[in-house]
Amino acid sequence: MAHDAIQLRDLSRVYGAGDQAVTALDRVSLDFPQGTFTAVMGPSGSGKSTLLHCAAGLDRPTSGTVTIGGTDLTGLGETRLTLLRRDRIGFVFQAFNLLPALTAEQNVALPLRLAGRRPAKAEVREVLARVGLGDRARHRPTELSGGQQQRVALARALITRPEVLFGDEPTGALDSTTGREVLTLLRTMVDTERQTVVMVTHDPVAASYADRVVFLADGRPSGELTGAGAQDIAAHMTQLEAAPC
Repeated sequence: MAHDAIQLRDLSRVYGAGDQAVTALDRVSLDFPQGTFTAVMGPSGSGKSTLLHCAAGLDRPTSGTVTIGGTDLTGLGETRLTLLRRDRIGFVFQAFNLLPALTAEQNVALPLRLAGRRPAKAEVREVLARVGLGDRARHRPTELSGGQQQRVALARALITRPEVLFGDEPTGALDSTTGREVLTLLRTMVDTERQTVVMVTHDPVAASYADRVVFLADGRPSGELTGAGAQDIAAHMTQLEAAPC
């Protein structure tokens, strides 16, 4: 029986104070089981990016708790939180954020070097092979397509063997064919390696690759779908967007 890779309990995030206060998350409680793929969707301003950033330790909640693998992030100091993010969490964003002067294998090895480790070339090549770029190790980002660059970014996130991989619109900058290739890769990692993936997306097709879709509206959960196709996901999103404020 899978345990929860991430637990959110009564999570709130308020920006500003007094009359200027904006509540981005309002007492959200969610569980993300280990070895599952969850998509997070919602209208603009629903709090989905804030949820991702708080869950990943990139932003601190105003109240409530975030637990990853039994560790309460909200109780950690900045140094320990930085170490946890580096060693146990992977990130993939819409922007690939690769260093243009470095080759693919050098970009992938960077997190280990920053951690003071000397990465083995075989280790780096192995993770590049996992994302289908074993023959592109010496290519620089300008010599790679957008989809290949995102695969390098994915390999860089996986080199530390993270407990959870967070994606913030990871296919948003890709065409539909290349986006499907990256999503299929994420799906395969969940199915064959029990990787835990949490992905924010606005695209119902991308969300259909997930085991479940969690919807947010006005900073609160607003329903879930499990094993749903793109059409049903899109219909739920349409209902949320049409709901009165």
